[in-house]
Amino acid sequence: MPPATKTARHRPHGATWRSRPAAGSKFDRWLNALVSLCVTIALIVGGLALLVTLIFG
Repeated sequence: MPPATKTARHRPHGATWRSRPAAGSKFDRWLNALVSLCVTIALIVGGLALLVTLIFG
C-alpha cells in the first residue's frame, strides 16, 4: 500500500480562493441566502412543534 503523503503535483481541492467571480455569482448569493433562510425557518418550526408535542402531548 502506498504511503498517504501529498505530492507537489496535486492541486488543492475544496474551498480555495478564486481570483475572478464566476458568472451568475449574484444569483448564487441570493439563492444561498434564500436556502439559509428556509432552513432556519424549518428548524425553528420543527423545534416549536417538538416542544408543543412534549409539553401538551
